[in-house]
Amino acid sequence: MINSFLDTPIEYLKGVGPAKADLLKSELGIYNFYDLINYFPFRYVDKSKFHKIRDIYNESSYVQVIGQITHIELVNKGRQHRLTAFLKDNTGVIELVWFQGIKWIKEHIVKDKEYIIYGKPNNFNGKINIAHPEIEILLEREKKDFEYQAFYNSTEKLKSKGLDSKGILKLICNVIQNTEFNVEETLPLYLRKELNLLNLKESIINIHLPKSIELLEKAKFRLKFEEFFFIQLKIANKKNKRKLKNTGFNFDKIGDFFNNFYYNNLPFELTNAQKRVIKEIRTDMKTGRQMNRLLQGDVGSGKTLVALMSMLIAIDNEFQTCFIAPTEILAQQHYKSLTKLVDGLGLNIALLTGSTKASERKNLFSYLKDGFINILIGTHALFEDTVIFKNLGLVIIDEQHRFGVEQRSKMWKKNDIYPHILVMTATPIPRTLAMTLYGDLDVSIIDELPKGRKPIITWHVLEKKRYSFYNFIKEELNNGRQAYFVFPLIKESEKLDLKNLEEGYETLKDYFKDYKLGIVHGQMKNAEKEAEMKKFILGEYNILVSTTVIEVGVDVPNASVMVIENADRFGLSQLHQLRGRVGRGADKSYCGLLTDFKISDDAKVRISTMCKTNNGFEISEIDMRLRGPGEMEGTRQSGILNLKIADLVNDVSILQLTQQIVNNITQNDPFLENINNNLLKKELYFLKIQRKDWSNIS
Repeated sequence: MINSFLDTPIEYLKGVGPAKADLLKSELGIYNFYDLINYFPFRYVDKSKFHKIRDIYNESSYVQVIGQITHIELVNKGRQHRLTAFLKDNTGVIELVWFQGIKWIKEHIVKDKEYIIYGKPNNFNGKINIAHPEIEILLEREKKDFEYQAFYNSTEKLKSKGLDSKGILKLICNVIQNTEFNVEETLPLYLRKELNLLNLKESIINIHLPKSIELLEKAKFRLKFEEFFFIQLKIANKKNKRKLKNTGFNFDKIGDFFNNFYYNNLPFELTNAQKRVIKEIRTDMKTGRQMNRLLQGDVGSGKTLVALMSMLIAIDNEFQTCFIAPTEILAQQHYKSLTKLVDGLGLNIALLTGSTKASERKNLFSYLKDGFINILIGTHALFEDTVIFKNLGLVIIDEQHRFGVEQRSKMWKKNDIYPHILVMTATPIPRTLAMTLYGDLDVSIIDELPKGRKPIITWHVLEKKRYSFYNFIKEELNNGRQAYFVFPLIKESEKLDLKNLEEGYETLKDYFKDYKLGIVHGQMKNAEKEAEMKKFILGEYNILVSTTVIEVGVDVPNASVMVIENADRFGLSQLHQLRGRVGRGADKSYCGLLTDFKISDDAKVRISTMCKTNNGFEISEIDMRLRGPGEMEGTRQSGILNLKIADLVNDVSILQLTQQIVNNITQNDPFLENINNNLLKKELYFLKIQRKDWSNIS
């Protein structure tokens, strides 16, 4: 909670001023004292330990040395600017090197004076040096109760103004050592006692200026707990409001459309997971409250069939439904597959995309408004104000992270009472990410593949084995199958030594000269792209050469081979999605991950993971550990992952604890009306006004 002192603009802090304030705002998002004290360190160093120069080697981690500067050299050759100083102790000499901030260092460094140097050793031209070390005059080091120093991320622009890690810490000290410094508590006393938590003020002080390792750990725990706790509390609050206050349609009837489909048109027996999920959805839709459910299911797990059966429940209750897909290709595919599935049931299904002609739109809008259309399938075009339903009861959004929050909110206004919402994703979400990013949604998971679906065999193919793998692909093509070749780039890049689409296409045309090849990439016009894709879907092309535009939703059961060039350059989630374009039929399918012999350690983990498992949820957990939650697909727009100190990968136990405690609190007091929870209610309100509240949009 901000008080008047902490609300002070950052330019009024001693040592800042207008120029530095502008940089703090633009580079770090620090606008006032409150933002500054909540800019947390990324690591700590025990500054009570010192090294001798003779004990330093190039693979040492950060070291701290006391010595004298004996000599200074300035190099100015063309564009090369370098300042070298020689530091000596009683065991040897080491070079200190600066390539930036040279003027300031030259003016402030003094020969024969004793300095404390801190930095990471490097090996350059056979000599060990320390580049851009921290430097401090020995006599000026303040005696601290505890020498565990905080380090902060900075930028080159800030460093040029003296705001490196040490400079940022000095500003933070100017705030927390001020007599006016105080922090209002955000957690009630009963909760702090129950969990033995530090108060907020002590936590802030010890996160920046730890008095002991024990107090530092307590401060970290308190601040991480608080960050996760209020995310979970906000989510629970939204969920309770929706469940208790948002009226929804009551779909209590299972009628002819559902039963006829189930007994006459069902293409294969439902898996136990599909049956469980349909039951969860049906239960939601007959409560009289708005359903807001996330359906997770790996590639090919049968989510679309579950979506269709949910729509049939809505139609049996005399409501219309819509199905929104992120691309025109995917919308057309859904239209064809759903039309085929409901053949003979007497349903009216329509398709609306950006390519729908004006004359067709006019009739479609009229039929939709009259209630003649039961299911409308389409793309972003469904968000338009001209799309008016007679009685929309269920909205299904496929790959929902591809749509903006404000776009999705428009569907809520297509009826006076909120329609039921089912959002689907084939991008498996790690459990901890789902707890924060989609915590206000009820979650259903299809964790079974349909019977007869064979796992995709995945190989790591090194460059020297390329042509023997190509010969295997020819065998598949000769057996009537089709293949994808995916490249990371469209044109050759001077910076990245990657196979590119144009060059690769020409090479493949030469090697597979007896076969027909198509090409698809993001820079083609939609009509061209659609035409090429259609030819591949219809079997007119044996091979489709593509960039990642075919990552989601393209369904060609006859395609049995996926080849990914420079597979080490793709993320795990993307590799999994690309691989999921094959294995759609009953035939055995294969994925070849082509790389050079030398690849990074992270790339080795990604490739090895793909070869070991087809389980998307297992893959997503490893992906998050490698990349971090902020880089996971669909998370950037959420705002919820701008965590200041907590970590979804390393602090799972704290997240689980907060969820458990929030559940206990909200079960007894869903709207925080108990006097003991006044502080929590006050803090929730403060968090709500900080940013636009999209609590009804998930």
